[in-house]
Order: sequence, then structure tokens, then C-alpha cells
Amino acid sequence: MTNPRASRAPIPADPTHPCVRCGRPVSVDVGLCERCNPLGLSDPAASQAHGTVFLAIVLGVVLLAVAGRVALSGIGPFVAQVTGVQAAPAGLTVTIDVRNEGTKAGPTTCRIIDPANRGVGPAAIVQSPPVEPGESRAFSATIRQFGTTPRVLTVACEAP
Repeated sequence: MTNPRASRAPIPADPTHPCVRCGRPVSVDVGLCERCNPLGLSDPAASQAHGTVFLAIVLGVVLLAVAGRVALSGIGPFVAQVTGVQAAPAGLTVTIDVRNEGTKAGPTTCRIIDPANRGVGPAAIVQSPPVEPGESRAFSATIRQFGTTPRVLTVACEAP
């Protein structure tokens, strides 16, 4: 005689995942167990949750852009000129005079080029110390892009 229990295949359990609040196993089609959601309210759709996160990220980026614009407005424009070029062991020491024509103090990024190259070829990028509004400031930087032989160089500086 065969055992009737032995001939039956085990009933597979439904797949589950933990309740998002308490961790109890719940069916994959719901997010909360009956104890955490006694009224059986529907879960928010995935598109609602992802849309909210996307909106928060976009809003954060916009707020950072506005804050950056406000923080940097009034710095520059800058007028600069090379006032000296001297040979140095590691390259050339270039002296630059920068004038801030804006309403706020700030540093500037300057691009030094050899005008004989007509915009093609190496360029050196240096950052000036902060320049007060309406004032000029001279600073020196050692650059390696043009060798060690002094030559005529030009500079253009831009606000950050």
C-alpha cells in the first residue's frame, strides 16, 4: 500500500520579499504587510516614486545653478597684460597684471599664448590671486609650455 502523502508533490510557495516597514515576508505584488497597512491601501506606483526622485534631483541642480550664478555674478570682466617674461630653470617666469572691472573680488583664470603661433600650439593656464573690484594686481607664474628662451607672450583672463 502506498502512502497518499508521499505521492503528492510539494506545493511551491509564492515568491515573497520583506515588508518595507517591518521586514515580514509579503507577496511580491504588495509593499506592506497587513499589520503595517491594515486598510489595504494601494502602494505608490514605481513611476510615482521614481518621478519624485527625478524631480528632486532636477530641482537640486537648478537650485545649485542659481546659487552658483548669484555667488559668481559681479566678478570680472578682467583685463590683463603680460608685463614681463624671464628665463627660469624650469621654463619661463611670466609676470601678469590683472585688473578686475567687476563689482566683486575674485580670482581669474588666465590663458597665456605665443602670438606668433596664431592660436595654434601650446598654451599655459594659470590662476591669479583674488583681485579686488576696480583694482589691479600683478602676479608671477612659472610655465613650461614655451621652453626657457624669453619671448613675447599674450594673456587673456576670464571670470570663473
